[in-house]
Order: sequence, then structure tokens, then C-alpha cells
Amino acid sequence: MKQSKEAATAFRSAVRASHKRMNKIAFLPHTKRATHFIQEAMTVTSPQFNHGAHELFDVHEVLSTTLGALNKMTLVRDHIQDPELLDILDRQHAFMLQEYNTTVDCFQSGQDPAVPTKSYMMKQNNTFTFGIEPKAPSKPMQQASEINDEVISGFMLGAAKSIATAKTSAALETTNPVVRRVIADSIPNCIEMAYETSIYQNKHRYYQVPQLPVADMQMILQSYASAPQAVTQ
Repeated sequence: MKQSKEAATAFRSAVRASHKRMNKIAFLPHTKRATHFIQEAMTVTSPQFNHGAHELFDVHEVLSTTLGALNKMTLVRDHIQDPELLDILDRQHAFMLQEYNTTVDCFQSGQDPAVPTKSYMMKQNNTFTFGIEPKAPSKPMQQASEINDEVISGFMLGAAKSIATAKTSAALETTNPVVRRVIADSIPNCIEMAYETSIYQNKHRYYQVPQLPVADMQMILQSYASAPQAVTQ
């Protein structure tokens, strides 16, 4: 009840302040009044504030998701047993951290970031082993001591996919041209990280990839045909 009264009081105060502001503007000469609104509009549309509401929420989601991934990478790093996985995590963490800083930079300034978006280069080859082998069913850990490389690499894969999804949604809603380009250009990096981690998981049979019978694959592969190019008049 006390909080409700405080909220109501704060709301009434905000309304009174708004009325005072509008009354003050109303008594300005016509030319000064127009100048005031023009200056206010310029403030809103300056590079720093050149963001739509939907964009703000979606980019906030991108940054918070990335921040969570970076924090978890730091937490699990010392539990990694395989040097190869440790190398992957360190490279991905360093790249993701710089990309996070680049996004924060352009998001807050609305202008080109000091460090532009770069391309992530994985070390893994593109070899996948197809087929499914019997393995124990997966289940949630019951205690922290159960953490292992399969769990950690699974988290890394999920994090890269989540960030890629968040960035794709944000890029489609972003109005600031610089922020949109930075986010859009960084999506392939998330895909590359996810691909790198999935190859590592597949090599250790954590991530198994089934295949359809050849006849079924062939049927699906041949179920589309190219369309003739339109002739320009």
C-alpha cells in the first residue's frame, strides 16, 4: 500500500512538472516556441539518440546475452580438461569480448566504433562424422563436480546460437545505420563459432549427426529446379 501511494505521488509530481513545462513553452513567442521544438527534435535525432524503442530493447537483449556468455566462459574455463577445447574457448572469448565492446561503443555513440567488426577465423577443419552411436542418455547435472568438457562445449554451442538469434532479430529492427551494420556483420561470427564448437563436439561424439538414407537424400536434393532468369526489357 505504501509503495502504491509513493508511486501515485511520483506520478502526480511528474504530471505537474510536465504541465509546468508545457505552460512555460506555451507563453513563449511563436518563433522561440518553434525554435524550442526544433532543438528538442534535433536532440532526439542526434547520432547518440538515433535509436528506435524496439531497437533499444533488442540491442539490450544482444548485449545482455553476450555478457552472460562471457561471464559463463570465465566461470567454466578452469574446469576444461582438453587443451584443444581450452584453446577454442580462449579464442572465442577474446573475439566475443572485443565484439561486445565494439557494439557498446557504437550503441552509445551512434557513430562508427573505434574498433570495427572483424571476422572470426576458426582453426577446425570442416570434417563431420555422420551416424549415431549408442550413448548414455543425457540428464541435468546433480552437482557441480559433474562438469566436464561435454557440458562446457555444449554450453558454448548453445551460447553462440542464442547470440546469433538475438543479433538477427536486433538487426532486423535496428534503425541506427551504424549499429545495424555492426550487428549484421557480426552474425556470421556467431555462426562460425557455433560451427567450430559443433565440429569439436562431433569429433568427440558429443554431437552426433544422423543421415537420411541415400535414396531419401537424393529425392529431397532433386525436389527443386532452377527458374529461368527474367529478361530485362
